[in-house]
Amino acid sequence: VTGMSPLSPYLNLDPKYLVQDTDEFILPTGANKTRGRFELAFFTIGGCCMTGAAFGALNGLRLGLKETQNMVWSKPRNVQILNMVTRQGALWANTLGSLALLYSAFGVIIEKTRGAEDDLNTIAAGTLTGMLYKSTGGVRGIARGGIAGLTLTGLYALYNNWEHMKGSVARQSL
Repeated sequence: VTGMSPLSPYLNLDPKYLVQDTDEFILPTGANKTRGRFELAFFTIGGCCMTGAAFGALNGLRLGLKETQNMVWSKPRNVQILNMVTRQGALWANTLGSLALLYSAFGVIIEKTRGAEDDLNTIAAGTLTGMLYKSTGGVRGIARGGIAGLTLTGLYALYNNWEHMKGSVARQSL
């Protein structure tokens, strides 16, 4: 179209300046583009709380329907079911949220102490979380919690590095 200006009539600027071919964020020199453990802690805690609430609500619905199966559909039955959903949702949200908080705090402390971010931090944070969470159960409770935390975070570390491990095994067999 001849005679028309390439400038936008609405913005009064050249649209070629709006095209972004570079990264979306400005990072300081030497900074990496991945989130650190402290930044991921907020996502982890919130995600665990939401997951716990959803799982607890479904569990509460199941338990509420089971406990009130002999009642006819009425307001008292609905109230009992809603109470069970709310109670179980809050219980599971608090449990998973507190576990995530402990895990994240241990992870950040271990990372800052060691000065490295690797799977050893993850496994140590999980083990310490299990031990502290079950510390009210005595020495046996501490041992069980530590083993549970070690197992879960060990499985997560294996899952997280599965492709790397498969590649190193394939190179060794050649």
